[in-house]
Amino acid sequence: MLIKTKQNPHKLLTHGYERTDPYFWLRDRENPEVIAHLEAENAATKASMAHTEYLQNQLFEEMKNRIKPDDSSVAYRLDNYYYYNRFELGKEYPIYCRRKEDMKNPEEIILDVNLLAQGKNFCELGGSTVSTDHRYLAYAVDYQGRRIYTIYIKDLETGDLLSDEIPGVTGNMVWAIDNFTLFYSKQDEVTLRSDRVFRHRRGTSVAEDVLVFEEKDETYYIQVNKSKSRKYLFIHSSSTLSDEVSYLESANPEGTFTVILPREKEHEYAVDHLGEDFYVLTNDQAKNFRLVKTPVINPSRTHWTEIMPHRPDVLLEGIEIFRDFLVLDERKNGLNQIRIMPWSGVGEYYLEFPDPAYSAGVDFNPEFDTQVLRFSYQSLTTPASTFDFDMISRERTLLKQQEVLGGFSPENYLSERIFAQAADGTSVPISLVYHKDTVKKGDAPLLLYGYGSYGYSMDPYFSAARLSLLDRGFIYAIAHIRGGSDLGRQWYEDGKMLRKKNTFTDFIACGEYLIKEGYTRKGKLFCMGGSAGGLLVGAVINMRPDLFFGAVASVPFVDVVTTMLDEDIPLTTGEYDEWGNPAEKEYFEYMLSYSPYDNIQKCPYPHLLVTSGLHDSQVQYWEPTKWVAKIRDYRTNDNRLLLHTNMSAGHGGASGRFEPYREVALEYAFLLDLAFPELVNIR
Repeated sequence: MLIKTKQNPHKLLTHGYERTDPYFWLRDRENPEVIAHLEAENAATKASMAHTEYLQNQLFEEMKNRIKPDDSSVAYRLDNYYYYNRFELGKEYPIYCRRKEDMKNPEEIILDVNLLAQGKNFCELGGSTVSTDHRYLAYAVDYQGRRIYTIYIKDLETGDLLSDEIPGVTGNMVWAIDNFTLFYSKQDEVTLRSDRVFRHRRGTSVAEDVLVFEEKDETYYIQVNKSKSRKYLFIHSSSTLSDEVSYLESANPEGTFTVILPREKEHEYAVDHLGEDFYVLTNDQAKNFRLVKTPVINPSRTHWTEIMPHRPDVLLEGIEIFRDFLVLDERKNGLNQIRIMPWSGVGEYYLEFPDPAYSAGVDFNPEFDTQVLRFSYQSLTTPASTFDFDMISRERTLLKQQEVLGGFSPENYLSERIFAQAADGTSVPISLVYHKDTVKKGDAPLLLYGYGSYGYSMDPYFSAARLSLLDRGFIYAIAHIRGGSDLGRQWYEDGKMLRKKNTFTDFIACGEYLIKEGYTRKGKLFCMGGSAGGLLVGAVINMRPDLFFGAVASVPFVDVVTTMLDEDIPLTTGEYDEWGNPAEKEYFEYMLSYSPYDNIQKCPYPHLLVTSGLHDSQVQYWEPTKWVAKIRDYRTNDNRLLLHTNMSAGHGGASGRFEPYREVALEYAFLLDLAFPELVNIR
């Protein structure tokens, strides 16, 4: 029996609108009644899903057993070392290793995360970086899931942990070339906005660390990194729609950072270095970005030389610089492209990929003086693969493909790329995958996944866990809706701010199209999304509660208006350019018109599973908690309405290699039980 959720209503008055929130009290994580409520919800979910426990365990074991227990990553070369990580049988966390000069030489374990995690309910390794001389490893660890890290420094020559311990940081850090100076970023204690960069000298007290940069604009976040040449350190200060990059010679760590281009509204840019020039990826007069170079000694616009002009049909997403080649990460017609351009200007070309829907991109390439490009590739039917590509001979070598145990064969699965028509006539891509034995006659259950925010593109990716759905007859589809950058920058802009509802109507159009074309039928269509994708789920089940039979919302951002009015909550101030600032009436009213929490109505809602994390710093646990409580009080049917809160984790769920799959197993069991209730009786 759940405890009573309504208490004295909290009144909110904005722009003349009075909103009452009887569930506002659930925001107090220190209140024992709140913890009791979350535990009661967890108990109710466990009881409701008790009949699926065998299926959940079966699913978990399937997912776990598809993973090679003693797997390792592909080694990359940095100077005279080869770095990689590996897993050992029965262990949850990676072991980071290296070998000197040749992979045949003895292995050196530089960090065993399993040892860090001993006795901990949660353990997440944040950033890690090796000093230029390869002797010192700086790494950051979070033991709560709130993404507040502590930096440690290890002497790799002696194996000793130094006395340096830097708490309360973001996990972002970089060594200067002197091997003594470490720059790191720190966050505001209330909002968790990364706002400061400090300089730390190895072996000194944290109290002596020097503040070298402070970002006082509450809409900006900062990050410190290094050019590929390792000659320059960069502080990147960015908001949703604006960037400012400052630089400092790595050999002069006690110098002053100098701004490359002062921040301007709606000017986004990123910088790398080659020779005497900075290479600037910029959207200045280029919605889909262009590439210019400019002298380090005077990087102003008046000295720009254009390398790659703007193209209205191609989004330029990134660059990789080599001695003899420039490599471009591009996106055209919603698909990734890798373009190879010799600096000589002769003989440029594109890599070719076989699948109708896929994900490809430049991988980690720390070496400058090489003709070999490392890139990654995967599709809905092809496991994640790493290739080395000789840019002169054009020979590609498969270094590693994710090994999927349990008899997996890609020939057993089919993928498609189709297009639905949105309400305004826009064509919206959909990527699908299903088992070859699944008969597409309108009776197959279909899970439609979406995100559609922040310009993040949802590329078709392989999932070994997803096979547990496909092998049982589900079709899986990704809706490439507006709000992402799947079809370029305009695709993003048409799904944000005062056009945000396009994201939701696109998703609805995709669902309707899949029914119309006979991929599934009403009563068999399900949806799923997480974080801002959870906002998507919440919005569409308010707009069309009849369309989906069941829905899964993971750590959903559903209390949009209240959250965006609260500047003390992490992420709020930096997201005004994504959602709008509700202090302005126009944006307040528009947010209010779609915010899932504010638009709950008296109607029959689909079956709903909601997951959350008590220590989530991105979507506070109380948003999904309040949302579920309010739906429970408003809905007019008795479909399943379940909330599961991980009491030991944050936004990303459980830590470790295998434990996160227990939560996936819960979600899949929820879907499979609704689609094939007879499955739960199979032993």
